[in-house]
Amino acid sequence: MPGSILALRGATTLDVDDEPHMVERVTALLTEMLSRNAVDHDDLISIIFTATDDIHCGFPALAARRMGLGDVPLLCARELDVDGSTPKCVRVLMHLSSTLRRSEMRHVYLEGARGLRDDLPE
Repeated sequence: MPGSILALRGATTLDVDDEPHMVERVTALLTEMLSRNAVDHDDLISIIFTATDDIHCGFPALAARRMGLGDVPLLCARELDVDGSTPKCVRVLMHLSSTLRRSEMRHVYLEGARGLRDDLPE
């Protein structure tokens, strides 16, 4: 049965603006997003990453490429600089094909980003 096109959200934060640390945190986020939702590599359509203005160490898509997702269209962008927003935050919007219903999707918020969406189940 062909799946629907769905979007999966996630976010994490960094303790320091350091490339190895950023790759570690984003890898953990992507791994958890894929695992919680039983997403296979071939289910992925594209992944959009945003990073806050205080992250300069590298592109979050580097983590995806190092995980073997380099053939998936990846895009990095700057998050809006809003007063009071979560610092050193990387957000992810993953488009995928899935047989899950939208209500069954398990969005993932790790580290200091856990409080961004308190309306979603863990």
